Amino acid sequence: MPKVIDHDQRRREIVEVAKKLIAEGGFEAATMRSIVAAAGFANGALKHYFASKDGIIAATFESVLQETAQQMSELDARSSPMEALRGFVAAAMPLDAHRITSARVLLVLWEHSVANPDLARQYRDLLTAWRAELTGRIAAAWDNGEPPDAPAVGVLADEIISVTIGANVASLMYPVGELVDRYRAYIEGLVKRIAG
Repeated sequence: MPKVIDHDQRRREIVEVAKKLIAEGGFEAATMRSIVAAAGFANGALKHYFASKDGIIAATFESVLQETAQQMSELDARSSPMEALRGFVAAAMPLDAHRITSARVLLVLWEHSVANPDLARQYRDLLTAWRAELTGRIAAAWDNGEPPDAPAVGVLADEIISVTIGANVASLMYPVGELVDRYRAYIEGLVKRIAG
């Protein structure tokens, strides 16, 4: 009886290999040959799961974006609005080695997405959804009657998104974890500003 292969699991394994190669050596390190070798597949086996390197890169990009979105969505719904906002912002910040590695992969893929309209659209969609979620959380935490679409709420959401993206980029230039205290201080300062 032939062995049953879980094709979705194989795709996930290939994506994890691509992430690791990109994190360690950049976009150029994730060649079809290096992915095949690192995954332990025979030459040509990737074609059963992805038609091209672009397909692997798109799946890798989507995987990293989904991880970030999942971390943000797993926040305890029973938390106060302020705690939910704090957790949401913290989930997007490079506060541990795993998130710093994800930032490294995203940074490489952001550069690639400039020339790839599908990847650029995926990232824009994430930013749009992220901003909408953030404005709702800010309005709830602010508790001053400002609706999520109020200009002041939108300005604060844009600040948080910009700081978060900048923090992820900056974290790559320092030894792992060196900036974590600064980022935690930013989150606490943000919470105090909103509460005050």
